[in-house]
Amino acid sequence: MKRHRLLLTFLFAFSLGVIAAVYLVRHEQDVARDLGLGEAATAAAGGNSGADSAPDSADNDDSGDDDDSVPAWPDEAGTPEQVMYAQPKRMDEAISNLTPRTPGKVNLYLVAFAGDGSENVFRNEVEYVEKQFAERFDAGGHTLVLVNNPATLTQRPLASLSNLETAIDAVAAKMNTDEDVLLLFITSHGSAEHELAVDLDPLPLDRIAPEDLADLLAGSNIRNKVIVLSACYSGGFIEPLKGPSTMVITASRADRPSFGCGSRSDITDFGRAFFVNGLNHSDTFDGAFTEAHKLVDEWENRAGEEHSDPQISKTPQIEAQLRLWREGLRLGPAVPFQPAVPTRVRPASSDALTAGVAAAQ
Repeated sequence: MKRHRLLLTFLFAFSLGVIAAVYLVRHEQDVARDLGLGEAATAAAGGNSGADSAPDSADNDDSGDDDDSVPAWPDEAGTPEQVMYAQPKRMDEAISNLTPRTPGKVNLYLVAFAGDGSENVFRNEVEYVEKQFAERFDAGGHTLVLVNNPATLTQRPLASLSNLETAIDAVAAKMNTDEDVLLLFITSHGSAEHELAVDLDPLPLDRIAPEDLADLLAGSNIRNKVIVLSACYSGGFIEPLKGPSTMVITASRADRPSFGCGSRSDITDFGRAFFVNGLNHSDTFDGAFTEAHKLVDEWENRAGEEHSDPQISKTPQIEAQLRLWREGLRLGPAVPFQPAVPTRVRPASSDALTAGVAAAQ
């Protein structure tokens, strides 16, 4: 009898321990949510990482496949506060890699910005454009890339509005701001309210509105600019960014989404059409845009999507300056697209695009 009582006492104590452990785990998750610590905190407590969350606007992603999601927050990156504290150092490292302009010709400097850290597609896009302009368009040492992605936290500066301002100021300090050309490329999700997503949970990053970008560029005193925006509803940025020596190219008109982001895409449809196809077949932004618009129309017809209708705004002044840039350009061969983080599922048009780049080589 005594033995039975001991056994019952042991089982009762064990049950209490299990109940307490379950309560503590659930309590940690509830506290994390209540404090607004976001997806990284709930993931640490056993919650969903949020990698497959729906984007701000329509895309071609219907996968929900965890194998294609962005990696978890890496231990070596430190805490979110430490990541923010490290940004001046990351920016200094990136700026130190910029080289002086080449005298006697028009130079081009690239600043690329991957705004949304919830999908690898944006990182893939800016890292490809960096490689393409270094190798094909003679811009080695003249590129600065900002990325929101857990995998790059210890390697590259964050894509934030403050880092973008620092990057453009640093590039302006290397340029002849009256003669050289700034290429600003931003890829992210966009909203119908014309705001660009800037996100890497749980970091406190602000979205970018057209006025933010216009004010930032006006303060740089860089005269000649080519601005390429790959995002839904990005046509809403054209009017605020237009200028006498500015070209603005957008993936869609102001009231339309664009396509090709999501965890099953290696690169956005517009990024593939404009950079991988257009700029591997042409040395002009205008020519690349013409090809890209045609390709995007074809793909959207095939998919039964409403046309995104990519847009371009240009002036005689910027076109003349771009002609001078091309006169001093040592054009390299086409650069094949290789994603930094490949997916297992590629768009239906991928084979044709790869063949097109091979033909260009």
